[in-house]
Amino acid sequence: MSPYQRGTVDAVFGSQAIEHGSSRPSRWLRGRRIRITLWIAAVEGLLYLVHVLHWWEAVVLAVLAVGVWWLGGRTSRSDIVRQATWIFAASQLLVLCVPIALAILKALAIGVVAILAIVGLVLLFTRRPS
Repeated sequence: MSPYQRGTVDAVFGSQAIEHGSSRPSRWLRGRRIRITLWIAAVEGLLYLVHVLHWWEAVVLAVLAVGVWWLGGRTSRSDIVRQATWIFAASQLLVLCVPIALAILKALAIGVVAILAIVGLVLLFTRRPS
């Protein structure tokens, strides 16, 4: 007895089709590429935060990674090359978000300190000694 209702196409849509020309390792990479990308970005982001990786190195790596993916990876016949270059490019672009976010947070913190300093000065100069 089939688990699918008779007369429907549930059996066809219930299973995943294997992409033509893909290998077992490339299917493995494709299924885990987001997780792998996030782990690479997390590790490299920590390296940036502890000053092992510098801002310009992150920029150069991101440009290189996107260039490799754009010129060769996205049109490659090999599915594993397409997946690997996608992971490389996406992780480097995510790593590039770390210094940008850090710069934005730093600017916000400086702005808050400046506003607090102005408020403090206003309070100091508007109070009359008793």
